[in-house]
Amino acid sequence: MKILKKIYKPFLIISILFILLTAWTNYKIENSTKDFIKNDIKELPFCKTALLLGTSKTLKYKQPNAYYYKRIQATVELYLSKKIKYIIVSGDNNKEIYNEPADMKKDLMKYGVPDSAIYLDYAGFRTFDSIVRAKEVFGQDSLIIVSQEFHNQRAVYIARKFGIEAYGYNAKDVSAYTGFKTNVREFFARLKVFIDIYTNTQPKFLGEKIKVGK
Repeated sequence: MKILKKIYKPFLIISILFILLTAWTNYKIENSTKDFIKNDIKELPFCKTALLLGTSKTLKYKQPNAYYYKRIQATVELYLSKKIKYIIVSGDNNKEIYNEPADMKKDLMKYGVPDSAIYLDYAGFRTFDSIVRAKEVFGQDSLIIVSQEFHNQRAVYIARKFGIEAYGYNAKDVSAYTGFKTNVREFFARLKVFIDIYTNTQPKFLGEKIKVGK
């Protein structure tokens, strides 16, 4: 019992500090990006390129992923309203049978986005990689990022820290019940943003430059 008491107090203090630090990172990210993230497409400036952040098309047991379909819808809206000319679809393709960018491209084309307007980034293993690669590989200094609001806040924060004039267009969110686990994970993911930025973390892959558009 004495050992447990000795361990308990430091553990409690560390846990409280961790929660406070994480809460601060959430406040910092949300406050810093509030002027750049939009629900209304009319409030967005024209931008040559959108960055569509990937996610799985289906969930466990092959259930459709609402996040996926709402991001597709939002990106199509951007393109058809001529707010953008090109789309970088960035997602995970670490297995032959799992290809987020290819899935998204097929669905974008179903809704009228031409093949010539879509560029695939197969090495967007996480949001940080997608953002940095958009600049370093695809040569973009300005972007409209497409995802749900909670995700856009983190993505736009990262982008602006890397000198990208970034805006977020919010895809519709899912129900609070459906998105509970995702929102909890997002709360803690924001601390990692600061670790990545201030430790000069690099994407898993960079590679050759890819020109977007003419």
